[in-house]
Amino acid sequence: MAAFSKSIPHNCYEIGHTWSTSCTTATLHVTAGALQESLKIYAPLYIIAAILRRRKLDYYIHKLLPEILQSTSFLTANGGLYIMFFCILRKLLGKFYVWSAGFGAALPASYLAILIERKSRRGLLTIYMANLATESIFRMAVTRGLLTPVKHGEVLLFCFTAALYMFFFRCKDGLKGFAFSALKFIVGKEEIPTHSVVAEHRIPSTTSGHITEHQTLEGRTKKTKASFIALTRQLIARICKRGPRHRCCKHYDDNCISYCVKGFIRMFGVGYLIQCCLRIPSAFRHLFTKPSRLLSALYNKENFQLGAFLGSFVSIYKGTSCFLRWVRNLDDELHALIAGFLAGMSMMFYKSTSISTYLASKLVETLYFKGIEAGKCPYFAHADTIIYAISTAVCFQAAVMEVQNLRPSYWKFLLRLTKGKFALMNRRAFDVFGTHASRDFKGYIPRLDPRYTLIKPELELELHS
Repeated sequence: MAAFSKSIPHNCYEIGHTWSTSCTTATLHVTAGALQESLKIYAPLYIIAAILRRRKLDYYIHKLLPEILQSTSFLTANGGLYIMFFCILRKLLGKFYVWSAGFGAALPASYLAILIERKSRRGLLTIYMANLATESIFRMAVTRGLLTPVKHGEVLLFCFTAALYMFFFRCKDGLKGFAFSALKFIVGKEEIPTHSVVAEHRIPSTTSGHITEHQTLEGRTKKTKASFIALTRQLIARICKRGPRHRCCKHYDDNCISYCVKGFIRMFGVGYLIQCCLRIPSAFRHLFTKPSRLLSALYNKENFQLGAFLGSFVSIYKGTSCFLRWVRNLDDELHALIAGFLAGMSMMFYKSTSISTYLASKLVETLYFKGIEAGKCPYFAHADTIIYAISTAVCFQAAVMEVQNLRPSYWKFLLRLTKGKFALMNRRAFDVFGTHASRDFKGYIPRLDPRYTLIKPELELELHS
């Protein structure tokens, strides 16, 4: 509570827009830079999306440009309004508090900005920012000693998330839209049962003939008494034959082993190509000056890591599903919980807190909307805009007061959006709040015009001491 009650008497020029003495000029500078970068981001994004979705000519003539301009206006407003409210709050409060420069200024700016964006995109932006905010809050708690990170915590989180996702994927009307299509592409349509299929008969042994009801019951009793090793040997003996496939399995053209191997090879290739596509464009810029960078882009370690992650996820999931069908002699949606959890261990190849937290956030959203459909959760109008504003404000608070607890990729995005001006804030003055705001800025001290400052250099030294 002491940190929240602390304040510093600096004006907004000394803290925020150190490159300009005028609040209006500084706001225009940030807005102009944000407009330029927003166009660079959204113009190619919408054009590529339109090509991939095979939009008709009418869309390019009437809708493409307005959608680009609308999203550009949203992102531009988010940057420009932030610096405007930064100055307004300073004038209203007369000083800076630990919450006012980051959270306080970003909250109204983000809320007004998201209202400009198309409604169809607000949900996606909200999930992304909520994911970032959750990660930032977690890092803040760890820094303050309130939480202790769990070893391989991101993998464990992904295991639980994957288990529930795959369960809903297997259930009728469990997932819809993009999530269903993405999982269908990853694991294949063979793992989508129309209903639970129960085997009508026990699988006959190689020497048995007609099986009576008494023999079936006898076989079930013996099976429950059989050891796990004997059952595993029997299973391997069956699936290693030419073309073995359980009657509940839908991969009609493959046996269970080749089905899993093909799944691994296919998704390994997809993961490898995704990473290559992300790295090759930047390597082409240096094709003539550093040709070796193109080879490093093709044989980069992360390419194989992502491929191993996706490939092993699919093969483990399919292998476990087939194993459970052979053992239980039925196809059940509950198999997806076990198979999905075990498949989640594949993240050991490609550990990513961003992926884990994002998918967990999407899962929470899915569960919430299912609760609304079932009438068990209340519906809050404009919840997406409110969550977006709060989440963005949390991220801006981290960016101002403790950038070390912000996801590095988002910090780079803020620098790009503001043309590097976010790094020009006088964070040394914020060190009195105990958040180590200037830790990553190597003692940066802005050169200020003393005619427009309230705090003289000697008083500045006293404040920091």
